[in-house]
Amino acid sequence: MLTSLSIANYRSICDLTMPLERLNVITGENGSGKSNLYKALRLLAEIAKGGVINSLAEEGGLASTYWAGPETLSAGMKRGDIPIEGVLRNHALRLKLGFASEHFGYAITLGLPGPSLSAFSHDPEIKREVIFNGAYYRPASSLIERKGNLVKIREDKQWQLASQKVPVYDSMFDQLADPRTTPEVFQVRETIRNWRFYDNFRTDKDAPARHIHLLTRTPVLHQDGRDLASAIQTIVEIGDKLALMHAIDDAFPGCRLEVIQHNEGQFSLVFHQKGLLRPLSAAELSDGTLRFILWVAALLTPRPPELMVLNEPETSLHPDLMPALARLILQASRHSQIWVISHSSRLVNVLIRDPDCLAIELEKELGQTRIRGQKILDIPIWHWPGK
Repeated sequence: MLTSLSIANYRSICDLTMPLERLNVITGENGSGKSNLYKALRLLAEIAKGGVINSLAEEGGLASTYWAGPETLSAGMKRGDIPIEGVLRNHALRLKLGFASEHFGYAITLGLPGPSLSAFSHDPEIKREVIFNGAYYRPASSLIERKGNLVKIREDKQWQLASQKVPVYDSMFDQLADPRTTPEVFQVRETIRNWRFYDNFRTDKDAPARHIHLLTRTPVLHQDGRDLASAIQTIVEIGDKLALMHAIDDAFPGCRLEVIQHNEGQFSLVFHQKGLLRPLSAAELSDGTLRFILWVAALLTPRPPELMVLNEPETSLHPDLMPALARLILQASRHSQIWVISHSSRLVNVLIRDPDCLAIELEKELGQTRIRGQKILDIPIWHWPGK
């Protein structure tokens, strides 16, 4: 699992390093930076999938994602004794993302290119990439280092040149992830690619989850829930069927799910509700009921990821469903590291009772996202690779 996450110069996050546990609950007022923290983690995931440039372009380009405040906030600025104003920068403006885990750590630095005649001169460049061993980067713990186009690998305490031609717009994950020659790059890439994000289940009247579709074995629910019936049937056949039944009964006492066949290969989900003479089709379910079933399918996956991130899972759910959802999340945290970003005090209050839960409350100070109550000794040790 991840043990720490560090972000610098991303939107409202000027410089933030946070510890992580098996279950992490992130809260905070509107505008405190929860969405920016979520987006930064998704951006890290896109790096391993080769999509970081396009992801930044969708956000308006690298320049628009930079921290907009001064390079440092002095004590006088924080007290209000002196005005907040820009001064001559000591360092080039860089977006930095990194994490440490129980096995390897990874850090990346992105920046804009120098003057160029190219039409792509606003595309970000990867300035530095490092894979290291241990809780934080040190030159002695570094395993693979990339600077510009050049990548070198540590072998038997000596540095060996791996490549001099890695394009500045490609991660070394795109170029060097070979399980034989660079197993560390391959392992870190596959670890990041295995992260799972859920934040946009569709429950409108035209949502795919409400329709009949071809049934295929689906151990991982799609991010928009389009293959819900397949995911539920997969849990029934190769997953934890009893946990599925218990989760539905916990939220809706006396109710159960069933996947039924219509034509050859065409299936749909139906909901047996206590007191009714016929089951309800997915098209008839309320948004809240359908959304809870989607969370059941996502969290009881027969193929648990190393990291699962849930962004505002309480959306469209009645407050009375929060305890059942919390118990479902706690069960999933036995198999995966879980992030929950939430506004629901009822959901949060159940989760934080778990001894393995780390509660993180974000706040804004002079436009900068920080962790409320975090002292110097609470911050994990973290060092960014040099220039």
